[in-house]
Amino acid sequence: MCGIVGWVDFARDLRRETATIRAMTATMALRGPDAEGIWLDQNAGLGHRRLAVIDLAHGAQPMTVERDGKVIATITYSGEVYNFAELREELRGHGHRFRTTSDTEVVLNAYLQWGESFVDHLVGMFAFGLWDAVEHRLLLVRDRLGVKPLYYRPTPDGVMFASELKGILAHPAAPAEMDSDGLRELMSFAGTPGHAIYRGVYEVLPGELIRVDDRGLHRRRYWQLTTSEHQDDLPTTIRTVRDLLEEITAQQLVADVPLCVLLSGGLDSSALTALAQHSSRGTDGGAAALRSFSVDFAGQTDNFRPDDLRSAHDLPFIRDMVAHAGTVHTDIMLDAGDLMDPINRSRTFIAGDLPSAFGDMTVSLYLLFRAVREHSTVALSGESADEVFGGYRWFHDPALVNADTFPWMAALNPSDEGGSQSSMSLFEPGLTKSLDLVGYRDAAYRQALAEVEHLPGADATERRMREISYLNLTRFLRGMLDRKDRTSMANGLEVRVPFCDHRLVQYMYNVPWAMKTFDGREKSLLRAAVADLLPASILERRKSAYPTVQDPAYDPALRVRLNAALDDRDSPLLPLLDTDMTRMLGSFAYEETELATIARRGVEMVLSLEEWLRRSPVRIILD
Repeated sequence: MCGIVGWVDFARDLRRETATIRAMTATMALRGPDAEGIWLDQNAGLGHRRLAVIDLAHGAQPMTVERDGKVIATITYSGEVYNFAELREELRGHGHRFRTTSDTEVVLNAYLQWGESFVDHLVGMFAFGLWDAVEHRLLLVRDRLGVKPLYYRPTPDGVMFASELKGILAHPAAPAEMDSDGLRELMSFAGTPGHAIYRGVYEVLPGELIRVDDRGLHRRRYWQLTTSEHQDDLPTTIRTVRDLLEEITAQQLVADVPLCVLLSGGLDSSALTALAQHSSRGTDGGAAALRSFSVDFAGQTDNFRPDDLRSAHDLPFIRDMVAHAGTVHTDIMLDAGDLMDPINRSRTFIAGDLPSAFGDMTVSLYLLFRAVREHSTVALSGESADEVFGGYRWFHDPALVNADTFPWMAALNPSDEGGSQSSMSLFEPGLTKSLDLVGYRDAAYRQALAEVEHLPGADATERRMREISYLNLTRFLRGMLDRKDRTSMANGLEVRVPFCDHRLVQYMYNVPWAMKTFDGREKSLLRAAVADLLPASILERRKSAYPTVQDPAYDPALRVRLNAALDDRDSPLLPLLDTDMTRMLGSFAYEETELATIARRGVEMVLSLEEWLRRSPVRIILD
């Protein structure tokens, strides 16, 4: 797992641009703490920062292939191709020779063997730039679910690209500018695929290959969700899910560095822990010690208050699963001071590049990953099981299912019929009117619905649940994976997400909703598929969201920080805000009310916006 950057320009000699490529590469230092490399040709420059996971001694990048003493192809690569061992053997049968045991070299030789169709052979999470020195073209490729990030900025004579926005913005010809649409996307929570907030910058779509040559930029989707009739009965479906999970987990346990699991005590992470332990058993029936980690907050046992998202404290369930699986477990305990520490918040912000309304959850995730990295380099996470198997409340609550907007927006603020979200109403009135965030989100929602392919004759329930599934897999999941990637890679930790394997996702996408909920509960198929591996307490537990701090000291600390920002006449945020409304938000008593939850998100977004405007050289250009 690594950080990559690159620049292709068909009108200049990039061999003279060492300083620019090095500056871009330096922004990826946290993603790749183990090594740095750059490679320059006349029209292409590639940079790489490495986090060594497989073939620690010989996997340096950018990696090249030579023929007759000349470089014919070069790659800067981030990710893991989990079927690389099988592909290596197949390629050897075609006459390819390998000097390393890394998956990077396998990807490079797969391209030389199959051309652009090589992407169809790759199973895993990856993002890379590959320069074909013979054909004089660059390929930008991203994995099918978008687990690994990849951004690009077209130029008049080529393109620049990077794992993170900061890599592109380090280029002197890439100004950090945001227009009205960028601000709308940032504040609407629409999760539009391809939108990267900054003017002129885009995301490579999940499952997309982009070819850049002297004729321009050409985009092609090599994979996306497809609709088909599900042919399997219930027992066969359960067995298929189990078989897929066992194969996927076994593949993702391969690493030459210490590996662990992230354990919350919920169904998803517990299933993954049990599958990993089961897969690692030796022929004598014994199992290698598997490390597990969880996050909790000081005083949470006493302070915990159940709500719609979290019905019970995680800790008792974690204890049950640790005892059942026999993992070597560590609890990472945080308090309000950790979450409000300016250094921790700043580092979390720098990792993410952009503002967020989920401050405490993002900071706690960053701190969890920082602690995990002291013991492990790779972690398995249960991320995306809710999107794949239908775990969120908005899959099951009729009011949320039938809301005429993104279902998570209806869940976040059910009393807001316009869906404007409280943090958005804090803008200066003229700006609020010109942005029309409600209209922007509605248009994004309609566009997403228009992409969904339905089966002929599907009834209204099946049609709507396919839409809900599609929205979650293509919009909501984008934000979850992005947060996971940034907070983990900023700590030099590779987090793998087995539930994002495209084979499982595609299979589950076409399972009828009635079968997905055959026992009347959320994630029925996952529960049935791993029932023999888990204790009863986990199997019977209701879905519980990632924990949020309930320390009584946290919200007052937020209000102090907010008031300080509003009192600073030099704050770059003030021209954008309705300061009276913002102060009113900060004065709300934080109790067990929907308003309190909305208020916290609003305050978190305001503080995050202020840090972004202070730290980033962003220029906001409003229409």
